[in-house]
Amino acid sequence: MTAAAPGRAGSPPPGAVPRVAVVGANGHGRWHRRVLAPLHAAGRLRLVALVDVRPIEDDPAAPVPDGTAVHTDHREMLRTARPDVVVVCTPPHTHLPIALDVLAAGADLLLEKPPVLSAAEHRELAAALAGTGRACQVGFQALGSAALTELVDAVRAGRLGTVTGIATMAAWQRPDAYYARAPWAGRRTLHGRPVLDGALANPLAHAVMQCLAVAEAVGDAPVRPTRIEVERYRVRPIEVDDTATLRVSSHSAPPIVAAVTLAGEDFVAGEVIVTGTAGRAVLEYPTDRLLLPGDAGPREVPGRRGLLENLLDHRADPGVPLIAPLARTAPFTTVLEAVTTAPEPTPLGGDLVTATGGGPQRVLTVRGINRLLRRAADEGALLSELAVPWAVAPHRRDLTGQEGPHRTTDEPFV
Repeated sequence: MTAAAPGRAGSPPPGAVPRVAVVGANGHGRWHRRVLAPLHAAGRLRLVALVDVRPIEDDPAAPVPDGTAVHTDHREMLRTARPDVVVVCTPPHTHLPIALDVLAAGADLLLEKPPVLSAAEHRELAAALAGTGRACQVGFQALGSAALTELVDAVRAGRLGTVTGIATMAAWQRPDAYYARAPWAGRRTLHGRPVLDGALANPLAHAVMQCLAVAEAVGDAPVRPTRIEVERYRVRPIEVDDTATLRVSSHSAPPIVAAVTLAGEDFVAGEVIVTGTAGRAVLEYPTDRLLLPGDAGPREVPGRRGLLENLLDHRADPGVPLIAPLARTAPFTTVLEAVTTAPEPTPLGGDLVTATGGGPQRVLTVRGINRLLRRAADEGALLSELAVPWAVAPHRRDLTGQEGPHRTTDEPFV
């Protein structure tokens, strides 16, 4: 049974309608409001407050119900609205302080990814959850995919034989306007705090987390990285990566390789590729299209469990497990911290980069990048290991223990 938080029962009274608030109601927060709208209309929850430093944006798919309070300060909202559940969809560097305030107020959390930006922050948030008895679901919504469940079941059943490799490959495009969307866009730090709005940490974080979920199934235990290697590149004067390769090694599963870009020549939505001695599986995680050994072709596997609905079910019955509890995201935070401590991304330019369009919609692409990232994913390699002339030596972080000392170097291990 979940322990009771100060001033609030551990489980809601029978028939109680949870009071829900959204902190960060604009931008991506509008997506959360669209999820909330039908649940509010059906009486599953009551949207009691929206918080944003800017005026609330209209959205026909997410109307603001009568009686919903609007605030510019989350602390004021917590004092006056007294929500049971708070969705936090603010810039990543603000997550921890807001989350701690929410927990102290006795509410449960749906916290956007990445939940926090360091292992120390992760431990602090975990301690607050334990101390208050509240629940925290992290916004890795792709973990609720029925296609991922089917892939994990196939891995556990031995349908792929012994798994020898896990990789992800994605090639997206982002225009110049993407990096002007917010003061923290494309930044490594803001006001002295890490932000890390890079391809690995933000838009393609789901790809990395999906791979960690598969590795969790392979090792039948949470992944504990032993070594993380990362190469980061950029085609604009930003502080973070828009192109990267990453490799995560652990004792319990084969290495995970992520090969991603926001400067792709052709669009690849995002594939999780699992290779085994008896076959290969490919999950296109944004579309839930899955190819397993023996299938004639990829097929859509319908059905996603919503994270908010799952959190509400967990509140009503603590025996219902959360899909994306904070503890499950600990390996991702470890990876993210390694990316945070890596050197500035290497700039790419000259004949290697092609510009199309103009103004805010200008798009930059890296010549040959799709082919190179495909090779990296297929071969379990970093770009520097593929004799790519512009690639640089990886930043390597050796993890001797989950909370122990780390060795960081940009030189090869001997």
